[in-house]
Amino acid sequence: MNLQQAGALAVMAAFYIAYYTKMLLQRRKGIQTNQISRGNKNLKVLRVEFWMKIATFLVVPVELASIFWDIRLWDAPFLRWFGIILGAAGVLVFILAMATMRDSWRAGIPAEDKTELVTTGIYRFSRNPAFLGFDMVYLGILIAFFNPLHLIFVLFAVIMLHLQILQEEAFLAEVFGKPYLEYKQRTGRYFLVI
Repeated sequence: MNLQQAGALAVMAAFYIAYYTKMLLQRRKGIQTNQISRGNKNLKVLRVEFWMKIATFLVVPVELASIFWDIRLWDAPFLRWFGIILGAAGVLVFILAMATMRDSWRAGIPAEDKTELVTTGIYRFSRNPAFLGFDMVYLGILIAFFNPLHLIFVLFAVIMLHLQILQEEAFLAEVFGKPYLEYKQRTGRYFLVI
């Protein structure tokens, strides 16, 4: 195993350890973090959540295969290290998002849970930093170990995460009303202006 493979595996390990640690800590408080495809939701929401879950699970073995077997179309050390650094930055963004949300963080749209609207910290710069973190990790590993199969699975995951964001935006507008709409006007979906 070379240093780039080890770096990519470290990025993936850090990301998933952070994700599952947060879920475990919330479970200890009696909070059901995983709301994906659960609860009393309309069929469209359930369908998108189901396919998002499938996409985010399927991308992992493809990433691991690409890393372990060093499957890549280019041998450009700069791109490989850029991808690993992008993925590591994605882990940081994701952790900051979860920490800022505190106990309001959920995976999926909470059908019955009452959460708070969070607009501080990293959420001043992005309405969806946790999703941005996912995307940065996926794209970073893809850049480092680019191959056509990997590209297909990453695109599928990124598209499904984007569709989930659109559903969550509608949900938040309905639940929080004017405060969310004002927040939406001043803060980009992914970045300040996007």
